[in-house]
Amino acid sequence: MYQDNPFLGLFILGLLLTSTMMADVYRLIEENGVIHITNVLMDKRIGVLIKEGPVHFLPGTDFTAYDSVIAEAARKYGVDFSIVKAVIKAESNFSHKAVSKKGAKGLMQLMTQTASFLGVNNCFHPEDNIVGGIRHLGYMIDLFNGDISLALAAYNTGRSAVNRYRDTPDPYLHPSWT
Repeated sequence: MYQDNPFLGLFILGLLLTSTMMADVYRLIEENGVIHITNVLMDKRIGVLIKEGPVHFLPGTDFTAYDSVIAEAARKYGVDFSIVKAVIKAESNFSHKAVSKKGAKGLMQLMTQTASFLGVNNCFHPEDNIVGGIRHLGYMIDLFNGDISLALAAYNTGRSAVNRYRDTPDPYLHPSWT
């Protein structure tokens, strides 16, 4: 799992401990299409650097409100609790009403089609969104043989984009996920 990469654990911890933050965010797009998000200005020669603007995290948010739901679903679908918390923090800052520019909704930012596939009828229902999102993330982890980096990339951009990048076929759905 992510024990092979100690920096991933520190990254997750950093996300969880951040309560109020405002920072410049930069997006670096490499020639091969790989996207990096950072708050550190990087060398433009590596790729196209685009300033995304300030990021605001809401102060006073209760980051423990859904811990029992997260723990139960994480255990059921074999996903590390801290990874789920980091995904929710990064995707919605624990706002169950969050909607992205692309139309992803709720705590774990599920797209309508993905939510429907996962049996989530209301993306704004916190528990349903969390369970569906963890189920989806668990499927991505399984699909990418435990590679958390690829699984998170696929969760965020879609498995097709990651498969194109890796030039691997999209396998049939694992029977336990249907």
